[in-house]
Amino acid sequence: MARSINIYPTENSKISQVDFDNIPFGQVFSDHMFVADYIDGEWQNAEIKELAPFMVHPGNLAWHYGQSIFEGMKATAMADGTPLLMRPEKHIERLNASASRMCMPNFPEELFLEAIDKLVWLDRAWIPKEKGSALYIRPLLIAMDDALGVRPSETYKLLIFTLPVGPYYDKPVSLLAEDTYVRAAQGGVGEAKTAGNYAASLQPAKIAKEKGYDQIMWMDAKEFKYIQEVGTMNIFFVIDGKVVTPRLSGTILKGITRDSVIHILKSEGYEVIEKDLHIDEVVDAHKNGTLQEIFGTGTAAVVANVHKFAYENHDYDVDVDTYKISPLLKKYIEELRAGEREDKFGWIKMLGAEVLA
Repeated sequence: MARSINIYPTENSKISQVDFDNIPFGQVFSDHMFVADYIDGEWQNAEIKELAPFMVHPGNLAWHYGQSIFEGMKATAMADGTPLLMRPEKHIERLNASASRMCMPNFPEELFLEAIDKLVWLDRAWIPKEKGSALYIRPLLIAMDDALGVRPSETYKLLIFTLPVGPYYDKPVSLLAEDTYVRAAQGGVGEAKTAGNYAASLQPAKIAKEKGYDQIMWMDAKEFKYIQEVGTMNIFFVIDGKVVTPRLSGTILKGITRDSVIHILKSEGYEVIEKDLHIDEVVDAHKNGTLQEIFGTGTAAVVANVHKFAYENHDYDVDVDTYKISPLLKKYIEELRAGEREDKFGWIKMLGAEVLA
């Protein structure tokens, strides 16, 4: 398709209705959305227009057979209001990896990045100014065929819309090691950011909350002994000064914040170990006093401290007031996203009016 995006700015901005000091996560939407259609084997009809509902047939394949994937990104701003993006190219890379696994067409990287730039620039006034807040960007790719039958759709729609958000977690979280339900197994879709993975997590997450815990800590599907990830983020442990995290094994989401954190840690001189992490190793470290920190990483959560995890009906508390590494990481990423720290990795993209040219 031609790499051109038709832009139709709204004449009825809703921004005056928003209390930026009180933004419930995921419930306040910005003015515009990007839309493109996959028809007859190519992407077409690329445009940015006012955010609005669209018509979907009751026989839509995405509703019935689950061809639905998404991404999560953030835009922040410098003190002068210049919008910033962090590693946007990694998000289209992961979106297309999810698409391939779910038998969906890849989306052109160049067009995706152009769409993000233009959309964020148009809605730059929606970027919150408070530390820890951001403009959340949600790309969504769904099947659009109107026909029942277990098969890949032939038509698709890609949407990208944005939401101003505050911090996802405003306090340390507690985790329950899951010993009944499974998030992902080898050969499954654990690496894909597909809607069904999150739907399947809702019931065990609800049970965990009823037991007094904030989130699930998923274990492997075979033995329920090897730590995988948390419902909303990848997970890290600091054991005897070393940072340990489950390796990417095909069942864990390839977190972009996870990857960023590993790069930052290594650049700061910390040893990072990616491996199959047995929960007994973490329990033993807690018992012998070498478990120093637990924290999660993700686009929404950024870096979130864990103050407790439960395993086999026993709680293991960790004193978050003694944490040193996770606060360093959170500060590092927040300063990068505010343009206040040298970007030695080349991750930050600054946007200007030229993106609409």
